[in-house]
Amino acid sequence: SGYRAVFHPVPVTEEGVDLPALQQILVRHKPKLMYGVPNFQNPAGISYSLENRRRLAAILQETSTIFVEDDPYSELRFAGTPKPPLKQLMPDSTVLLGSFSKIVAPGFRVGWLVAPDRMMEKLVIAKQAADLHSSSVSQYVIHQYLMDNDIDRHIREIVAVYGRLRQAMLDRMQEYFPRNVHTTRPEGGMFLWVSLPEHASATALFDLAIRDRVAFVPGDPFYVRHAGPVNTLRLSFSCVSEEMIDVGIRRLGDCIRKLIGRE
Repeated sequence: SGYRAVFHPVPVTEEGVDLPALQQILVRHKPKLMYGVPNFQNPAGISYSLENRRRLAAILQETSTIFVEDDPYSELRFAGTPKPPLKQLMPDSTVLLGSFSKIVAPGFRVGWLVAPDRMMEKLVIAKQAADLHSSSVSQYVIHQYLMDNDIDRHIREIVAVYGRLRQAMLDRMQEYFPRNVHTTRPEGGMFLWVSLPEHASATALFDLAIRDRVAFVPGDPFYVRHAGPVNTLRLSFSCVSEEMIDVGIRRLGDCIRKLIGRE
């Protein structure tokens, strides 16, 4: 029936990849590729620590596994210290992906890829087979934007905005959410990852929240395998005002209390 991908999920911690779990997967399954988002991972906002990156690179370099480093968020850092990309630590076995959609405009689905020469020819063929090529119009628009504007200044401005919105959302969650609801506190990116009490269902919460005109992404789609109800959800602070954050988080807090009260 042809080739298909077989997925082996690797847990992550606040420091990054769960390295002992990864080593077991590498020994048992010998995967061709490992995919990761080392900076402000979607959905949890987790970033790999420097030590985690170094140890991950050392482990992978003992194998034939290629690391696909998806890095659309690293420019959106508003706290902490930037870490070196995995591409810098293991250049011959990493494919680095970047995107303009997070730093210029989400409507322009234009990105870039950096890979060793031995892989690039095959990647170009795969791209051509998938969609021939990315939109020429979008590429010209992005090119002209970069020629006419100071992209570094633009990034500094949006980072300041996102940092303020993240803090506003965290402050409102502290004010309106029950104490047994927890969230990540990422140093960048666009997302917060919220954990409800253990047996609460984020999907059931979504059904309540949408009636109050509040939307979020339940955690279910982010797990390769998960048995039973998922108690996690993703919130985004990238395209809302502080006023909307106040209203939305207050309503969501009320919905959480209704949900917990039912159980």
